[in-house]
Amino acid sequence: MKTIFITGASTGIGKATAKLFAENGWKVIATMRKPENETELNLVGNITLLPLDVTNLDQIKEAAQKAIALGPVDVVFNNAGYGLAGPMEGMADEQIVRQLETNLLGAMRVTQAFIPHFREKQSGLFISTTSIGGLVTFPFFSIYHASKWALEGWSESMSFELSKFGIGIKTVSPGSTETDFISRSLDLAKHPAYDELLDKTFSAFANNPNMGTLSSPEHIASIVYEAATDGKDQIRYVAGDDAKYLYNERLKVGNEQFRKDIDKMFFEK
Repeated sequence: MKTIFITGASTGIGKATAKLFAENGWKVIATMRKPENETELNLVGNITLLPLDVTNLDQIKEAAQKAIALGPVDVVFNNAGYGLAGPMEGMADEQIVRQLETNLLGAMRVTQAFIPHFREKQSGLFISTTSIGGLVTFPFFSIYHASKWALEGWSESMSFELSKFGIGIKTVSPGSTETDFISRSLDLAKHPAYDELLDKTFSAFANNPNMGTLSSPEHIASIVYEAATDGKDQIRYVAGDDAKYLYNERLKVGNEQFRKDIDKMFFEK
């Protein structure tokens, strides 16, 4: 029985991934900040819950040690994350630091904690949830994009050193997903000078047909499962119709034209 270690498993993509892997006979170590509040995954026999806040380095090390003590880990899925939106001028430094600590440093530190285990057994796979926001950009998500673009570049660079020890690393880049990303997981910064532009941005998100096709968490989980089991030497898995459309458009028209098209999409009436 193979084992997957998942961060951010309390809701959305993380929870759906835990269920899917468990249903397919994997042992799942599902981590979340407050496992005592979980009422569903704790009822599945081959799922073990562990507490983990990915901004807590000591807890990362402890969770990794506990997971490895349960037996060999085959896949680590770095899924914990959230969104920060709004004009950078209106952001508190604490908001910026928390975003980068969670989305970027969290994945890096969890990965670092498991590398010795994977290296010793000469096998293993790291998968990180990035976002279509790690491949294209939108207005007012600059720090979120910074975290996700960094994950993409970090993963590609890490692939060189890890592959020499039989270890893989991949990213899954979802588009719009039926999760509570906006209601629970979005931190919003405001500044009066940008209110009108911010309103236009969120209106465009809501009304653009190419960005309104929501993928279910279960669909994204199926892409994670594919990445974990297909054995391909492939880093990026773009997930969801809207994500594929946007990424393909960028590749087709080129970086600069795509940037101009995005500006028109959000700010031209």
